[in-house]
Amino acid sequence: MTDTLAIALAQINPTVGDIDGNIECIRAARAEAARSHADLVICGELVVAGYPPEDLVLKAAFQDRIEAGVSVLAGDTADGGPALLVGAPWRDDGKLYNAALLLDGGSIAAVCLKHELPNYGVFDEKRVFAAGPAPGPVSFRGALLGIMICEDMWSPDVTECLDECGAHMLVVLNGSPFEADKPDARLNLAAARTMESGLPLMYINLVGGQDELVFDGASFVLGAGGDLRAQAASWKTQVLLTRWRRDANDSWACDDGAIAKPADGLEAVYRALTTGLHDYVDKNHFPGVLVGLSGGIDSALSAAVAVDALGAERVHCVMMPSPYTSAESLEDAAQAARLLGVRLDTIPIDPAMEAFEGMLREAFVRHPADTTEENIQARARGVTLMALSNKFGSMVLSTGNKSEMSVGYATLYGDMCGGYSVLKDIYKTTVYELSRWRNQHRPEDFPGPAGRVMPERILLKPPSAELKPDQTDQDTLPPYEQLDAILRCLIEEEMALGDIVARGHDAEVVRRVWTMLDRAEYKRRQAPPGVKITSRAFGRDRRYPITNGFTDPA
Repeated sequence: MTDTLAIALAQINPTVGDIDGNIECIRAARAEAARSHADLVICGELVVAGYPPEDLVLKAAFQDRIEAGVSVLAGDTADGGPALLVGAPWRDDGKLYNAALLLDGGSIAAVCLKHELPNYGVFDEKRVFAAGPAPGPVSFRGALLGIMICEDMWSPDVTECLDECGAHMLVVLNGSPFEADKPDARLNLAAARTMESGLPLMYINLVGGQDELVFDGASFVLGAGGDLRAQAASWKTQVLLTRWRRDANDSWACDDGAIAKPADGLEAVYRALTTGLHDYVDKNHFPGVLVGLSGGIDSALSAAVAVDALGAERVHCVMMPSPYTSAESLEDAAQAARLLGVRLDTIPIDPAMEAFEGMLREAFVRHPADTTEENIQARARGVTLMALSNKFGSMVLSTGNKSEMSVGYATLYGDMCGGYSVLKDIYKTTVYELSRWRNQHRPEDFPGPAGRVMPERILLKPPSAELKPDQTDQDTLPPYEQLDAILRCLIEEEMALGDIVARGHDAEVVRRVWTMLDRAEYKRRQAPPGVKITSRAFGRDRRYPITNGFTDPA
């Protein structure tokens, strides 16, 4: 028995399915912790597999590889160095569990199974995992560890069980995806668990991007009174060493340690975008990205995020003007490219427009021009970008935002083309806020330039698709401040129309927005993935039928 422990919180960026790579990340964290004489290294939820593994975890071959990898890690601990507490899918008696495994002395010393399985939003763990029994504490060198896995902390029941069974401290392995304002919610819930139990708490999160989800790290330790004792950086891999002492009453407490200030507000959202894009591009082995740079704010912000995520040398911008493209847009796109230091090519789409006009002239005879011709322009641009992607290997970055995708103000196989949509969960009003923020701020670890990254005129001019003369978005849509407020009510809050009107919105406008939102579901199903920022991102967070006869949302 010991009265002191050195425990390392390891924020790791795993890749789903890359079991060997994830094991090497765990080994590297353990080696770093060993140099500081750590007794135990704790990693995040399902770190061996990567999180979330979705249906991949159901493959027997995958489960075999997980068990072989865990056996290797367990063998490492025979060297007398730190023990490991890692998350992994785990088979037991014919069932598959989300587990935390204590590896010590060359073997698997203990297995803890997740009790509370989330089944909402992006989570569907009941689809693939069985729920474990209510857990008891695990003995580690004289300390009783109350081990929980993510959702186990979000209600008091598991904490109460561990406390009643004599746990000395709470240890929470997490794969907690980022949402705006969620870091405060985590801290508040963790503080509630410490206050209820009188036990200190360690919270270990993942970091990095996995498809639509991003993990912000910011692992922390709370004292028994809910006070913050240590916190790792957000959005960075890190091994945070904490030191613990037992007092005469057999209670354990963490010494005051390093406390990193987490990113918040617009910086946190911007970092979520850069992290999601960086890891999607790198983990899928793309050399870089292609951005259709139009001279508008969405493409300018997308290009800035790409440069801050990947570096200017991996971002290729293309301006594709039509006869309706204004001189200001050409100038603004060129200046944005200069500010970012990216390559900008110009490929006019006039020849494609003329070709399609000739091809379809007989079929369209006696039919006046309408949105069909506008969509052809957007699709000509999509074809151009995809051709460049096919030829040179870079991924097309879609530049549409959540406001447009909500109401279908986008062209299938046109501006919706792309492998990833960095602004997919960003409302138009937030696009402006992020653009202004980035023009005024540049965190030191970003590879993009300091100072402005887009011309002021892009922020000031009325947004336009420029598919016909003198066009603006507000020819078709309500003003974005009004539109976004209504969309948040409909999407994030799932409010009835009457309740939205009661907030001061015009009833006719509210119904019109609801109708556009409802009718655009088929487009959203075909949109590329993008970074989840809000509590209800399109996709797994919000699932609506395409064929839908329900027309009374009041």
